Amino acid sequence: MVEAAHTSVLGQEVVEWMRPRPGGRYLDGTLGLGGHALRLFDAVEGNIQILGTDKDPEAIAAATSRLHDHADHLFTAHCSFRDFEHPLKELGWQTLDGVLLDLGVSSMQLDQADRGFSFVKDGPLDMRMDKHSGRPSARDLIARLPVQKLREIIGKYGEEPMAGRIAHAIARARESQSIERTLQLADIVAKAYPPKRRALSRNHPATKTFQAIRIAVNHELDDLHFFLERIPDYLAPGGRIVVISFHSLEDRIVKQVFREESKGCVCPRYQPVCVCGHVQRLCVLTKKPLAPSKEEMACNPRSRSAKMRVAQRVSS
Repeated sequence: MVEAAHTSVLGQEVVEWMRPRPGGRYLDGTLGLGGHALRLFDAVEGNIQILGTDKDPEAIAAATSRLHDHADHLFTAHCSFRDFEHPLKELGWQTLDGVLLDLGVSSMQLDQADRGFSFVKDGPLDMRMDKHSGRPSARDLIARLPVQKLREIIGKYGEEPMAGRIAHAIARARESQSIERTLQLADIVAKAYPPKRRALSRNHPATKTFQAIRIAVNHELDDLHFFLERIPDYLAPGGRIVVISFHSLEDRIVKQVFREESKGCVCPRYQPVCVCGHVQRLCVLTKKPLAPSKEEMACNPRSRSAKMRVAQRVSS
């Protein structure tokens, strides 16, 4: 049922821009349920190799089952995409012909209440992509972070104008009882909104707060920046990196790193002689991010905020 409900965002566009070639080696850093990997396999009749990484062991299990016809050409690793170098070395792969990141939360994670991502379904307040990682859960952060830190997280990662009110509301609520459940937190956030603003809000008042806490719990922005700085060295000349983001901060990071890596010298303009030693590694292929078609957004409302950027490795 999960697989049937899952739709890969910008699936056809990924294939068109990735241009998989027979015999190529590819990294799907956010394997998820394997939707994009399946499209890449189908595009070349299975004649490629794909390394799929994911923080979520349940996603890897589902993707492995879904892609069983390509078992001889699919390799999986339970890890964050930021740690791609380890499984790559284990496989003995020196370079990659293409890389894909589809950021954000999958439909499977959102729809399963016990994962703790949803503000409309009651479940334990968790939000970890890997529940067995040992990292603090959303419940842990909500319980222990000072008000100012909560405000900073909600304001920065959620771009929530009511961050201060929400942080103070959480702090007051946790004084009387621990905040353990998703709907419990969602109710606190909703009540922190001024009634008029809450009535006029197009989305649930807790949308941005839940997004911010999820990003903080999973270190999503740090992982993305770390990955983007290292992956160009593993791309073969002409190899492409495709990144689909769903958050303005993610898209900003992708845009900035692609822009920096498409330059030679990155010294300040007033610097008379280059001292940075920076060498161009990428060529940006999408001047503006690509968005889903109206038809796709109508069929899959969760694709509405998706943005895709593509860059290509230049010859050294």
